[in-house]
Amino acid sequence: QVQLVESGGGLVQAGGSLRLSCAASGRTFSSSAMGWLRQAPGKEREFVAAISWSGGSTYYADSVKGRFTISRDNAKNTVYLQIDSLKPEDTAVYYCAAHNNRGSYRNGYNYADWGQGTQVTVSS
Repeated sequence: QVQLVESGGGLVQAGGSLRLSCAASGRTFSSSAMGWLRQAPGKEREFVAAISWSGGSTYYADSVKGRFTISRDNAKNTVYLQIDSLKPEDTAVYYCAAHNNRGSYRNGYNYADWGQGTQVTVSS
């Protein structure tokens, strides 16, 4: 099991940047693929990005490709999401989650452990 705590959210103008962090604890972090998912008001939770346990492979939703960058530092038990060129439609609660090592990274049901989320609000 992995315990996750997100930070770094906030209010930013369109075109701005944020760096989200997810601090993890638990013995399985370094062997777990990790993902970021988000949920906007009135919408279903959606996949944003994922990274393999080694950091060697990354995956992105088409809507964020080229603007978001996921990375991890296993020595620090931390996963990051660099968000650039923010748009109002990026407004959502962003969740960090540990993948259960089964199934697609793009399916939220394949994540076993979740953080509490961090709010990102983009003003136009």
